[in-house]
Amino acid sequence: MKKYFLMGLTLMIMAGIAEASARVIPRMIISVENTDDHVQAIAVKRYADELKHRLAGRIDVQFFSNARLFRDKDAVQALEQGKIEMAVPGTWNIAQFEPNVGVFLLPFFYGRPAETSYKVLEGAVGKNINKRLETSLRIKVLGRWIDLGHAHLFGMRKKITRPEDIKGLRVRVAGGVANKLRIQAFGGEPLIVPWPDLPEYMQRGRIDAVLTSYETIKSAKLWEKGIRYAFEDQEYFPQYVPLVRSSFWNKLSPDIQRILTETWEKHVEYSRKQAAEAQARAKNILAENGVEVVVPDPQIIDQWRRALMSMQGDFVKAMNIDPGLVREMTDGF
Repeated sequence: MKKYFLMGLTLMIMAGIAEASARVIPRMIISVENTDDHVQAIAVKRYADELKHRLAGRIDVQFFSNARLFRDKDAVQALEQGKIEMAVPGTWNIAQFEPNVGVFLLPFFYGRPAETSYKVLEGAVGKNINKRLETSLRIKVLGRWIDLGHAHLFGMRKKITRPEDIKGLRVRVAGGVANKLRIQAFGGEPLIVPWPDLPEYMQRGRIDAVLTSYETIKSAKLWEKGIRYAFEDQEYFPQYVPLVRSSFWNKLSPDIQRILTETWEKHVEYSRKQAAEAQARAKNILAENGVEVVVPDPQIIDQWRRALMSMQGDFVKAMNIDPGLVREMTDGF
């Protein structure tokens, strides 16, 4: 009897283990670096929350903001190493791994509206870039890119009213070969300064201007550190790219893959609208805090775009971008 009891107990334990194993569901960790009140984090959290509802009991969706797991510049490697399943880094963080993403920082886009970027993204060139991303990084581009908003120049002591006024200024840039070359073309001196160090640089007078967005200036209240002027020249249009690790994606059933892509697409237009509204609100807040906004004449911007375009070949070479891709892009306009 004891023998049969032990056998039965063993079978019950094994059945319990099997049942517990069956209840283990795949985990989907989503990482972003921005704080919860940033437009990127808000958009991705809204997506994650809906996934949790639609995939309850099938996928364990976990969202982490504020760089609690990784900064966006490290997210691509984290995906490759299997440490996370999804990230939504900015194009400036991806270009180091796939240079052709940098086409959106070329002179061609200087002073252009957001619709120009959308047209390229949704055409053959955009599809080509996404395919290259998927191949070179072993990831799945989940869908359309979402926005941060245009980057402009913000001055401290000198008011910038035209691109010629940039000459001789020390301009802080977050990084990127194109940003450095563009500032140099205007006669300025680009300086790469880590974001945490920027207030000290400003207080010590080591920089004269900052290349960033209204929302970013607002988030750090940089008018308190000396920002006095905004030159709204739409230098480039930063966006975020939804990336999912291929080894995770390929294990999902077709219906779960469909839910991931459908849910992302559902939120794209609203996320873009929220980003535009956030930039507009930030612009107003800057004005309320004494920042003078200069909106240059479109003809002046067009003239400078043409001047920059004469150097675009140098940009393409320095950034290691496929010249054929650039020709295809410009031929479409």
